[in-house]
Amino acid sequence: MRPRAIRFCLTAGLAAFLAAGLSAFALAAETGEARHGIAMHGEPALPPDFQSLPYANPAAPKGGRLSIGFQGTFDSLNPFNLKAGSTAQGLNTNIFQTLMVRSLDEPFTLYGLIAQSIETDEAREHVIFRLDPRARFSDGSPIKAEDVVFTFDLLKTKGRPQQRAAYGLVKQVEARDPSTIAFDLTGADDRELPLTLALMPVLSKKHTDAERFAETSLDLPIASGPYRIDSIKPGELLILKRNPDYWAKDLPIHRGLFNFDEIRIEYFRDGAALYEAFKAGLVDYRDETNPTRWLNGYDFPAIKTGKLAKAALPIGVPKGMTGFAFNTRRGLFKDVRTREAFGLMLDFEWVNAKLYGGLYSRTKSFFDESELSSHARPASTRERALLAPFPHAVRDDILEGKWSPAKTDGSGRDRTTARRALDLLKDAGFVLSEGMLVERASGRAVEFEIMVTDRAQERLAMNYADSLKRIGVAARVRVVDEVQYQRRRQKFDFDVMLGTWAASASPGSEQRGRWASASANQEASFNLTGAASPAIDALIAALLAAKSHDDFVDAVRALDRVLLSGFYIVPLYHAQDQWFAYTKALARPERTARFAAPLFGATLDTWWRKAP
Repeated sequence: MRPRAIRFCLTAGLAAFLAAGLSAFALAAETGEARHGIAMHGEPALPPDFQSLPYANPAAPKGGRLSIGFQGTFDSLNPFNLKAGSTAQGLNTNIFQTLMVRSLDEPFTLYGLIAQSIETDEAREHVIFRLDPRARFSDGSPIKAEDVVFTFDLLKTKGRPQQRAAYGLVKQVEARDPSTIAFDLTGADDRELPLTLALMPVLSKKHTDAERFAETSLDLPIASGPYRIDSIKPGELLILKRNPDYWAKDLPIHRGLFNFDEIRIEYFRDGAALYEAFKAGLVDYRDETNPTRWLNGYDFPAIKTGKLAKAALPIGVPKGMTGFAFNTRRGLFKDVRTREAFGLMLDFEWVNAKLYGGLYSRTKSFFDESELSSHARPASTRERALLAPFPHAVRDDILEGKWSPAKTDGSGRDRTTARRALDLLKDAGFVLSEGMLVERASGRAVEFEIMVTDRAQERLAMNYADSLKRIGVAARVRVVDEVQYQRRRQKFDFDVMLGTWAASASPGSEQRGRWASASANQEASFNLTGAASPAIDALIAALLAAKSHDDFVDAVRALDRVLLSGFYIVPLYHAQDQWFAYTKALARPERTARFAAPLFGATLDTWWRKAP
């Protein structure tokens, strides 16, 4: 054998040996212990042999019908694409299922469902799911690894913005056998990503039209949940019926859940009509969000006779943010001084007393009334280190925990806040001229539209517009229907709109879709304000990369400070409790989940109907 050939053989052999060794090393690095659950921080609270979720009643009887109502309409049965805003309620968990499911008794812990186990390494750069061999779609076909990979690829390219952003961090996905799926997450630096993937729905490759996936569709889905869609009346009615062959009906994770044989979901275009339907017994349950009605509207005969009841229960999650969102893509709202000035003109004290019977508390943080809130807390040493690269991202009073939303005298004519607003607007280049606020450089009058969806929102917005008029701002209030509202929201076709940013006990990747620079101009994202800040991006990355609970809390508080300093939103208010009313023919467990919001989900998953 010639020397060159010998060298080639030795090199090839060495390469094969090294390749085998590297492959074995990589496999060892990514393979951890197969676990029944995974927590964002710490360990799952429930052991592998748990019998049911702590807030479910495993002895709850099955049967009967639940009738619920929602305001609005729907034109689709696909909750996973860009047009998901107009999708019917009640599909997730009832029709579509995910690899793992959340225990609402823990800040962020998932337990196995379609995937019976999860494996991940210490760095969370690799994750392996092993499917439950019993898992089936509603047509009886088995759920396989190829369905998971198909779903991942589909949602990565045609899913909602937050799915695209998260799945885009995955380096590689591989179906190793019919029941094993491996994800390579190296380089993502996102410790939440394994949990994000675990919450991925699993769609049937055989029954999902990938070509038409981006469109609205009323085709009845083949999925894996405890219910199947029995019938629909587009925009008006959806009826779900229990699948008697549901594959997971005996699993501990679902014991005591999904107790109704039939769920009737009716849509009402008008909130007053929905309320009257409940009074008449056509609807079994309603969440009440109108404080005036809560105070004065539940003295009708069915309440007095005990046929219907009302209750209020505390909400355990952080109080999120609801407010008027400024679209900073519009030139008028680009200057933070302008946004702060407009925000000063909301007279919460007058609104709360005159419109809402004093039932609300002013919201002071994006994670209010929780350990994640920065309000009334000076920044910690770790927070200051996170914020150091961005010296102008947080105001001094917010950094020291001394800022709160402006408090008025409650008269509706507080001059102090109006003077503060005008001083800020003067610094931002505006002046008062003949009672109108005008841009100094162009002489153009300041005017904008506030978009709302119903009469209750209209009343609040009209009051805010009247307050703005006191400083010369012409704010018009426009009421649009729910479908138009969602479409305009998705295309950022608005000046100011009411928005809600619900908070969980473990904020994570959803913050990208709300605030990250990459989502600012991504159609259908929840970055309503168009926020685009290197400081926000860095702090979202920090909370996702946090290994300890303390580091996580510091990162969230720092993010809260940056968002408050941006004055992207005029903070409104929140209730301490969730208000609801229901027919006494329904029953629920004595214990509610600690971190559920809303408390019982769209279709009362833990409730049941009493025996007649």
